[in-house]
Amino acid sequence: MCKDVTEVISTMTALYYMVNVKEENGTYNTFDGNSMEYFSTKPEGFEKGAGIIVISEIWGLTEFIKNVCRRLSAEGYSAIAPNLYSRPDEKILYTEENMMDAMRPIWSIPSEKRRDPSAIQDILSTVNDTSGKIITSIMVEREHIEKRMIKDLESLYNFYFDKKNTAKGIVGFCMGGGLAFQLSTQEEFEASVIFYGRNPLNIKDVRRIKGAVLALYAGEDGTINSGIPDLLEQVVEHKTDFEMKLYPGTFHAFFNDSGMSYHEEAAKDAWEKTTTFYKKYLKSE
Repeated sequence: MCKDVTEVISTMTALYYMVNVKEENGTYNTFDGNSMEYFSTKPEGFEKGAGIIVISEIWGLTEFIKNVCRRLSAEGYSAIAPNLYSRPDEKILYTEENMMDAMRPIWSIPSEKRRDPSAIQDILSTVNDTSGKIITSIMVEREHIEKRMIKDLESLYNFYFDKKNTAKGIVGFCMGGGLAFQLSTQEEFEASVIFYGRNPLNIKDVRRIKGAVLALYAGEDGTINSGIPDLLEQVVEHKTDFEMKLYPGTFHAFFNDSGMSYHEEAAKDAWEKTTTFYKKYLKSE
């Protein structure tokens, strides 16, 4: 999808969902003393109710993620999406444009080779310094940066909910789906929605999940889907409140209406399932 078209779609979507939705840009202090940026929304007149943390794809806090927040607030929830790349020394590096430039050669190779160290090294030998730094951090050293992101998200959890008497939800996409899954094993959520996200780093930590989980997968997503059998084994063993839907013929990131893999029918169904799931479990006392 060309850039001009995606910008028009994003603008129209934002305008549609901004009606009766209040927006805010702010910061919170993370575990290491840095100030992290966030985008938040809530219905006009919202005083008390359920809150949902929204975790972005690898691209960061894009207009697509902001629109997810707006859509959730149009459904009656407050929502917050952190910019996990907003540390002073990273903000200039991890721009959406730089991320696209860095990941383009990664997406050009078969999905089963994207974790192959030799394939990554071949790509690193051909890209510029900026792309090389990004690829190294989010591909070669992915576990390191994600562990730090989890700590940043724990700080956001404490900041956002701050002992408020409210039901807690979370949703994540792609990389953010994996982070949301991991965080749901460490913090208490009534409802966690995972869009094509990786399993928790330690699959046995599924036993720690206290709330309900809705997992949504693309049919043509071999790397992510290879973890589903192990996940189901743990879900059955620990009797996790778990729902799952796999969409045949769709690809990773099918929900992102600004991306090349967008699948309208699957995206609409996934959103309906998401909102139905939240209505069932996110009931503030």
